[in-house]
Amino acid sequence: MTEDNVGDPTVVPDMLDQVRGPVATFLGDGTLVGQELADRFEGIEVIIPPPKTASLGPESATAPSARDWDILAIQKNGRMSWQKQTGYGRRSRGETLMGRFKQVIGTTLRSRKLNNQRTEAKLGAAVLNTMTTLGRATFKKVSA
Repeated sequence: MTEDNVGDPTVVPDMLDQVRGPVATFLGDGTLVGQELADRFEGIEVIIPPPKTASLGPESATAPSARDWDILAIQKNGRMSWQKQTGYGRRSRGETLMGRFKQVIGTTLRSRKLNNQRTEAKLGAAVLNTMTTLGRATFKKVSA
């Protein structure tokens, strides 16, 4: 957690410092952190969709980058196909978890000081984790 005046790209190095162990895949949404990830984690697969207005790099004909391959795949088969091919759809699980947090815990933190807000967010996450370990609803198909 950071204060409102701190942008996402500026905190990426500090966030990555907290990661213990190897990272196989990073799923993002337009953040410019690919090089930072490649420098820190060997063999990491960075899956970030190119913007809709993205164009091929100058060396795409002779030595296409991963971004160039993504652009070409989207141009050929469409964005949804690219998402299925790369596994980018897994990112929606994280978004669903954040939606659940906001629905159950709330959309705002009540504490005013940053350290207290961090504690409040940790408590909220602990509550949701406890709820998850208690189990989820199961559905049985009823024959008509």
